Amino acid sequence: MERKTRPLEGITVIDLGQIYNGPYSTLLMAMGGANVIKIEPLQGENMRRRGAVGGAMVPFAMLNSNKNFITLNIKSERGKQLLKDMVAKADVLLENFAPGVMDRLGLGPRVMMELNPRLIYAAGSGFGWSGPYRDYPAMDLTVQALSGIMSTTGYPDRPPVKAGPAVCDFFGGIHLYAAVVTALLDRERTGRGHFVEVSMLEAVYCSLSSPLGLYFGSDGQIPMRTGNRHSGLAEAPYNVYPAADGYIALICVSETHWKSLLEAMDRTDLNDDPRLGSLKARVENIDFVDETISAWTSVRTRDEIYDKLRKHRVPSAPVRDLGEVVHDPHLHERGMLRPVQHPLLGDLILPTTPLRFDGETPPEISPSKELGADNDRVYAEFLGLGDGEIAELRKEGVI
Repeated sequence: MERKTRPLEGITVIDLGQIYNGPYSTLLMAMGGANVIKIEPLQGENMRRRGAVGGAMVPFAMLNSNKNFITLNIKSERGKQLLKDMVAKADVLLENFAPGVMDRLGLGPRVMMELNPRLIYAAGSGFGWSGPYRDYPAMDLTVQALSGIMSTTGYPDRPPVKAGPAVCDFFGGIHLYAAVVTALLDRERTGRGHFVEVSMLEAVYCSLSSPLGLYFGSDGQIPMRTGNRHSGLAEAPYNVYPAADGYIALICVSETHWKSLLEAMDRTDLNDDPRLGSLKARVENIDFVDETISAWTSVRTRDEIYDKLRKHRVPSAPVRDLGEVVHDPHLHERGMLRPVQHPLLGDLILPTTPLRFDGETPPEISPSKELGADNDRVYAEFLGLGDGEIAELRKEGVI
């Protein structure tokens, strides 16, 4: 039976997020049914302004569906008061400015939570609101460097490499969403709001579990980069192997997987090879393992290999390009991806949400809009301002 309401319906979120971190967190809230009011400066959020570069506006569209779009100059006295008026009626205020920015504007958590003791004030940042790194400039690239991600990515004989996607920004955004929802649950029990903050540096730490295992298991020796092999060198096979028309990723995490792989390759003769008789032996002879598998994969197509390995229940997948992923039938059938006619960007395929709730289908997508598109409606309906007041705000450069 399909539910008639979504889990966060009735929750109003004031969204001051920018780039990836904050906007992804509030996208998840919007997809969960929250009323998200995205506030942008008069010139537009930084990600919107990147639209001058070809294709750079698409991430803005991806992360800002199902929101209301207003502009507000929160550096002006009238703008500050309007933000306070909204916060007094809201459930969540979320921002990912550098720590201290909102305090310097007189809009920090202490001030806002005095106005609304039930408010969840959520802040995302690179390194957190305390500690010696608090005021260091933080971008995904710099957090990847400081967190250890770059040191563990790449090949041992080459320089460190950043992860392709913006993992720190998005890990931070996901954890910020979790912090907000956890605080909302606690508010239901106590009636009190919370200040919650998430550091990107801390959000990614546990993702380094495998190389950290190697570090502690070797009495503190710094592990070398392992390319596409397991970053803790605790699995073999675990690699990306050449196919006749691309590459295929393959991993065996049990003896059953390993024996099934040998059957798929018609190499059951290797069952008695002492170099391959246990996980420990395979890791010690990892080059031989990879050479053996590569000899089999390199003369077959990705699809041929993938079909055979699936039939034998060996964990594997073709290395797909972005075009293949965007048009993936599985993601479309589940409703994660949907074709959208975007009012500013034309035909796009946009995400909904990876969160699934029993009895619900993923929400329809309401695409992101022009800068300030909802000014009149939000200021009139949410704050009760009249047409004349809204016109005056425009005249004064407040909106």
